[in-house]
Amino acid sequence: MLESIVVVGGSLAGLRCAEALRGQGYSGRLALVGAEARPPYDRPPLSKEVLRGARDEASLALSKPEALAALALDLHLGRAAASLDLAQRAVVLEDGERLRFDGLVIATGATPRRLPATPPLAGIFVLRTLDDCLRLRAELERGPRVAVVGAGFIGAEVAATCRQRGLEVTLLETLPVPLGSVVPREIGETLAAIHRDAGVTLHCGVRVAGFTGATRVEGVRLEAGALIAADVVIVGIGVTPETRWLEGSGLPLGDGVLCDETLAAGAPGVVAAGDVARWHNPLFGESMRVEHWTNAVEQAGAAAERLLAGPASAKPFAPVPFVWSDQYDRKIQLAGRVSPQDEIQIVDGTLAERRFVALFGRAGRLVGALAMNRPRQLIACRKQIREGRRFEDAIAEARRAAAPA
Repeated sequence: MLESIVVVGGSLAGLRCAEALRGQGYSGRLALVGAEARPPYDRPPLSKEVLRGARDEASLALSKPEALAALALDLHLGRAAASLDLAQRAVVLEDGERLRFDGLVIATGATPRRLPATPPLAGIFVLRTLDDCLRLRAELERGPRVAVVGAGFIGAEVAATCRQRGLEVTLLETLPVPLGSVVPREIGETLAAIHRDAGVTLHCGVRVAGFTGATRVEGVRLEAGALIAADVVIVGIGVTPETRWLEGSGLPLGDGVLCDETLAAGAPGVVAAGDVARWHNPLFGESMRVEHWTNAVEQAGAAAERLLAGPASAKPFAPVPFVWSDQYDRKIQLAGRVSPQDEIQIVDGTLAERRFVALFGRAGRLVGALAMNRPRQLIACRKQIREGRRFEDAIAEARRAAAPA
């Protein structure tokens, strides 16, 4: 009997899990712990509309005040979890308060990686929270020269946003092309051309050696010796799952909280969801940790169901991962699990017109799809991936759908 459930994580996955628990009939004590003092808010707009100044912070709320109140949550916002006492079934907060639980949801997300030996210079930023965004936006109002380190989704979005604000932008990436760890070179080169055509100075295959400046950053020094002048630097080199508070707890950890295919986290009555969860996805036959919005929402609902159902009625969580990115006037959508080594076929549009659908195959099976300004087609591709379609069949069907009537 679950008389008390604690959800640790006050962002998207944590809130959606709390909502799902109530929606599935749970009426017991439900506590929500969040390190940030703000009520849960939406993060994807931080690198785009909010940073650009086109959207205010009030519009980011994930739940209206009356809806949040209706959940009857025991809220602990602005108070991070410090440790987990599994023997006593308690979450220990940073101020020493202990929250007892019968069920626990771990949804503590991730924290941005920083470059080694980053000096304490003003003007060097990461972007994860609303406070990060507001501080950075205030700096951008001064019209600085901007350097962005990392051309993954976040770095590329920030670079695009800064360029749309009319700023001088340099984008630095260690790989040969943007998103080079995910997509083949020809698609990465298309993404690179989009940024260059927008006026971004893009350097790929470079590594940052350090920064220059006395009290404020003045430039980024590359290993090859070049110096990139910059008044503001944004580091977007990925994130690390926030599991420090779980060290020594006895839960299995390894680039996230290690879960089985039902999201059970290695102890009775404990599940995980969102960026922090690493679980075995039976659809792809691999362990994965997915850092994107759609996964947080879908996984939150599945984690709530798993917690209430118990092990006897547990169901595997087997989604097709999905992520999108808005850069300039391009909407980039990616479904499935893809790598640069996969077989690739362009089945609709062309790379040259920057409006296309690419399918990815592995061992004869459709494993992923990437669409640029083709949202409707991507939805169909995600369904085919879920169904385990043969790569050749998926190509043929996509080409028939794209053919003129």
